[in-house]
Amino acid sequence: MGWNVSHGTNQHGEIVRSYGAVHDLARQLAHVLPGKDWRAIAHVFSRSSGDPFTVTPGEADRIANIVMRAAHDLLPTNWQAEAETFALAAARAVAAGEPWAWR
Repeated sequence: MGWNVSHGTNQHGEIVRSYGAVHDLARQLAHVLPGKDWRAIAHVFSRSSGDPFTVTPGEADRIANIVMRAAHDLLPTNWQAEAETFALAAARAVAAGEPWAWR
């Protein structure tokens, strides 16, 4: 089981990742981000359940900026592309004025 995240780049316009892969990314982000930034995004990347949820465009914009900064300035090289994938999906949701959906 895993997440299908809207505004991705696969043939269905999604990012598809296992719960474990997102959990691992969350651990990496939590390790490198300042506490304030991690607290601002933890509710998305470190969920206690797999229940579907959406993020408003305004919130997705904040998340995209934090995760993109981590991808470019803070994360180890092997995690940068994965973080950028999520940041760009959030940014596409913002640009479309649509909720960023996680199912």
